[in-house]
Amino acid sequence: MSTLPNRPPLMTVQQAALYLSLSASTLNKLRVFGGGPAYLKVTRRIRYDQADLDLWLGSKRKRSTSEN
Repeated sequence: MSTLPNRPPLMTVQQAALYLSLSASTLNKLRVFGGGPAYLKVTRRIRYDQADLDLWLGSKRKRSTSEN
């Protein structure tokens, strides 16, 4: 199986949680209840693209504690 050049492979829930410094349980809850990063459902498997994880992390950036 080959991957596209310059494109990291899709991550499992466990790999994505490690990348985000979250527990897999927290990432699963975010997926179920909303507010988490975009994900892909490939057959019955959940996968995350690193670009989506980076985008979600960037959306969490704050400049002061008064920001929501």
